[in-house]
Amino acid sequence: MSRGELRKLDTRIKTIKKATLELKQLSGGIQAVDRNAERILASVKMLEINISDVKDLF
Repeated sequence: MSRGELRKLDTRIKTIKKATLELKQLSGGIQAVDRNAERILASVKMLEINISDVKDLF
């Protein structure tokens, strides 16, 4: 995988994280939304570990 492709993945991961945080803010405390947003953020964290952190090594 090229450095450019890793950057694209990193950008998309950051976009997903930002959108999820915004969704959580807009939820108005709806527990189902908040819980699912937390699950998404946990998955995003794994993506960050796998992609975002690795991109800095190249």
